[in-house]
Amino acid sequence: MDAWTGRMPTDRLNDKQIRPTEYRKWRHAEERFERRAQDRIIVEKLKVSIPEQSLLVPIQLGISERYPTDVYVTDGHHRSVALMDLGIAEFPFHWYWINNASVRMEREPFPYHVLGL
Repeated sequence: MDAWTGRMPTDRLNDKQIRPTEYRKWRHAEERFERRAQDRIIVEKLKVSIPEQSLLVPIQLGISERYPTDVYVTDGHHRSVALMDLGIAEFPFHWYWINNASVRMEREPFPYHVLGL
């Protein structure tokens, strides 16, 4: 059985519901990507390819097992910023629990209640 794939509204990529793991706030990720040429090029290429082909690689979300209301983008920061810049309504994703023992993509539906819905 493959990892469960869902779709999430892009506006959930915010500093309260789905946060970036590598940055304190989404604004910090956007600023860094704009400053660094390599990151800026990646985001710009995504902003061209996503409208043409949609998002081909799902964004990876991790939920803290210790703090289950903490949901993070663990892979896909550039894709997330491109989606937000483009105003795309929703994105595909896989998810997993973040714990000390292991990481494996879940096969069960995403627990949307952790987002406060």
